[in-house]
Amino acid sequence: MNKIKPWLSAMRLRTLPLSVSGIMLGSCFAYYNGRFNPWIFVLAILTTISLQILSNLANDYGDGVKGTDNDERVGPLRAIQSGEITPTDMFKAIRFNILIVIVLTLALLWAAFGSDNFLFILLFILLGGFSVYAALNYTMGDSPYGYRALGDIFVFIFFGLVSTIGSYFLYMHTLDHVVILPAIALGMLSVGVLNLNNMRDIRSDTNAGKITLAVKLGLERAKTYHYTLIIGAMIITVIFSVLYYVELYNFMYLLAFIPLVQHVKKIKAAVQPNDFDSQLKVLALSTFLFSILLGVGYILF
Repeated sequence: MNKIKPWLSAMRLRTLPLSVSGIMLGSCFAYYNGRFNPWIFVLAILTTISLQILSNLANDYGDGVKGTDNDERVGPLRAIQSGEITPTDMFKAIRFNILIVIVLTLALLWAAFGSDNFLFILLFILLGGFSVYAALNYTMGDSPYGYRALGDIFVFIFFGLVSTIGSYFLYMHTLDHVVILPAIALGMLSVGVLNLNNMRDIRSDTNAGKITLAVKLGLERAKTYHYTLIIGAMIITVIFSVLYYVELYNFMYLLAFIPLVQHVKKIKAAVQPNDFDSQLKVLALSTFLFSILLGVGYILF
């Protein structure tokens, strides 16, 4: 059991609900349009979770070997930082996880497209390869994009657009404007989680030479950016539900606005790194709740 705990910690299980939020949204809208497939749903969830775990392990490895995870950092102790997992073992786990991602991705594409849509399969294989690249190169390599203030862009693309629109496409085999605004809103909330993490680590990241967008903006402007992300996502969702109104169930997601508004108030008053760290779980779970309620609100009729 003592050997399992460090690995579970390195996988950062608390990040997994956020990672599958886009799958939930895309699947609900596909169900609404009469094209839900349980095999696609399960395999999409498993593939996304495996990619998120890959990203978490790679992040632990990259920050660990670069010395970014040090005594200045606030938050849970990382696996390599604590010495419970060696960089060599972590790298082996990363390679094994890549194999899992490949197997799950191929199974997902077979369930979604069979053997009749070679171009779609090729497109998603390329997208899967880019996803693995993004998971690995956030902190790994000689020039990781997470150290060049580009993490926000990648999170918006993969947690918002790719996750929501991509999962919808797996069912429908076509693009549809109906999922664009929800994908954008979810992407903004997901970027908010990253920005919250980066605001917490501004001091330690600056000293370690890790340039995040929060480091470039400074704390006060990073807070303003954070309000824009959260409130902007809420406004976009309201616009969406007005444009695509079917019945009152469509507004179920408003319940998720309660913890989101409370979160914004907490961040406004936040000063110390621990103030931001305590809100990470709040925002991640609120975003997951938001995606569930928004999606389910369109299939309860």
